[in-house]
Amino acid sequence: MPSTASSNGEDSPLLTSRTSSHPIADHEDHEVDDEDYLKDDDDKDREATERSLLRKLDLRMSFLIILDILNYVDRTNAAAARLRGFEGDLGLEGKQFSSVLSVYYTSYILMQIPSNMLFSQTSRPSLYLGCALMAPGIVTFGTGLVTTYHQALLARFLLGFTEAPFYIGAIFFLGRWYKRSELSTRMVYLISGGLISVAFGTLIASFLLDIMDGVLGLPAWNWLFFIEGGLTTVAGTAAMFILPDLPETKSISWLSPAEHTLARKRMFEDRSDTVSLPTDARLGFTLAVLDWKTWYLATAIFLETLSTSFVIFFPTLTATMGFSPTITLILCAPPWLVAAASSFWLSNHSDRTQERCMHVVIPFMVAMSGLLLSMVTMNSAARYLSLFLMTQGSASEVILYTWASSTVGDPPAKRAVALALITTISQSANIAGSYVWVTEWGPTYTKSFAICTRGVEKTESSNGSRGRKTGVAAISEKKLEISHLTISTE
Repeated sequence: MPSTASSNGEDSPLLTSRTSSHPIADHEDHEVDDEDYLKDDDDKDREATERSLLRKLDLRMSFLIILDILNYVDRTNAAAARLRGFEGDLGLEGKQFSSVLSVYYTSYILMQIPSNMLFSQTSRPSLYLGCALMAPGIVTFGTGLVTTYHQALLARFLLGFTEAPFYIGAIFFLGRWYKRSELSTRMVYLISGGLISVAFGTLIASFLLDIMDGVLGLPAWNWLFFIEGGLTTVAGTAAMFILPDLPETKSISWLSPAEHTLARKRMFEDRSDTVSLPTDARLGFTLAVLDWKTWYLATAIFLETLSTSFVIFFPTLTATMGFSPTITLILCAPPWLVAAASSFWLSNHSDRTQERCMHVVIPFMVAMSGLLLSMVTMNSAARYLSLFLMTQGSASEVILYTWASSTVGDPPAKRAVALALITTISQSANIAGSYVWVTEWGPTYTKSFAICTRGVEKTESSNGSRGRKTGVAAISEKKLEISHLTISTE
């Protein structure tokens, strides 16, 4: 359940993933006047109202975690299907499976910026994000019907196109309800949903692949796409009724008039130190492109993504230990559960200390040790240990993304485009990463591990060389200071 607020009025992060599919209406609909958020209020009354507001808001926003898990499961289930005949049944040869994976990211990155530009102008984000889950759910279901290489390419291209709006849209959406001082901690729960999905996605895949093989004469991998696509479609439909819209909405049935007024006032106060600019999508695009921080952060996360390209091939790497497909998928889960736990601790400690640089560098040093260990041995125990170490690189991604979301600034149209641009550039690393783990380099994958090790080295250089000298992002309600990330060009 969502935690209670602290005495200073700031609530703890969204902790629950349990919510109702029906609006929480404890009173009649109401409207809030445009000037209400400018009025003064009693400190004690505000503290109590803010606790109640954040408790209700966290409850609804926590549904984003479930949506993110399903979104990521649909993205990565091809790797699990590969272990149970997907590649052989479609007659994929050479680098064709890598192409099936990489084409997803081609359409995914093309849709990022246009989607967030459109999202920044909508007044009904609940409908927008709901559709952003329903569409890929339908595509995933259809992937279970493919029979040829080119059909698989088309399905994965459509999946990337339809999935693109959700993740970066959800990051932007959180910033429309939470203050900057509250945003970072809540972001970790959304982003860590991806890490959790890798863990539980493989467990779900193992279960489905075992019990559904041969049902109605279909291979197990067909049912994997049918069931997971169906679940995502249902969740997307539910999101339209569970997720909130915007604080500026005239009528919000699940908030009291005082809570609704405070929701608007909080965001007005949080942006009071920024320049008031129109929220036109084209102006937002121009401001985002001209902001140097956008390019610095995009480059840093690009290097991080390249160095963790093993994520989409994780079942393949686990299979090198020689266990059955079922045991292999089960063994995929623990490393990612540990990575998720690490990301929670890293984010909380980073917020408390207001330090970012070393919270990125140290996990990557751990990841590098895992990559090096995998390069020098095929011993099963050592290899499995290396997987736990390698996933710590993904844990640090949480710090990079929360830092980006907190620093790109307003107006909302600019922040929407900046976040989309950062994700577009960083996710393009997955196109190259899809060809790092070719079958011909297995089962040792020494060359693949060497490429990722180089990526880790570059990431540490970009985040550490000048970051230790100039400090890190320090956020307050009146001032935002940005540290200088030096991107290595060696």
